[in-house]
Amino acid sequence: MPEPDPPPILLFPDPHLRTKARPVGPADADAVRDLAPRMLEAMYRAPGIGLAAPQVGVGLRLVVVDLQRDETRAPTVLVNPEVVAASAEAAVREEGCLSLPGHYADVSRPALVKVRFHDLSGARREVEADGLLAACLQHEVDHLDGVLFVDHLSPLKRNMILRRIAKERKQQKVKE
Repeated sequence: MPEPDPPPILLFPDPHLRTKARPVGPADADAVRDLAPRMLEAMYRAPGIGLAAPQVGVGLRLVVVDLQRDETRAPTVLVNPEVVAASAEAAVREEGCLSLPGHYADVSRPALVKVRFHDLSGARREVEADGLLAACLQHEVDHLDGVLFVDHLSPLKRNMILRRIAKERKQQKVKE
């Protein structure tokens, strides 16, 4: 069977990235089953370790994640994920985003989180995460609420990155 066509990943400042996604309902089941493998393919091609549906222009609470340790794919599809517990202890980790390619910054987030979600079969699941997985899950759940990693930075750092992105876009338009 051929691999599904991946949807294009939207780039900042696309308005979809700032829109809160709606919960996936029973009527969305077929669309989600179709979209999830296509999102995974887009994420792998980028390459990245997480992708949220709003990043491909779909306003549903759907996330795909795969940390790809040892080059072995182990994708997780999270339908309606929510952070239900977070540690008081914070961890700082460098983050980037497929919607803001080439831009990275240190972000402070809770070090440990518990995320509740449904899988593609509809089963309710929970995962307790720390390290890279905790940061990735929080980053992707943020996308579902229209929040980008740059929103966690100081105004100075955020504005530096956003100005750099605007400059890059202007240069790109001049080349076209």
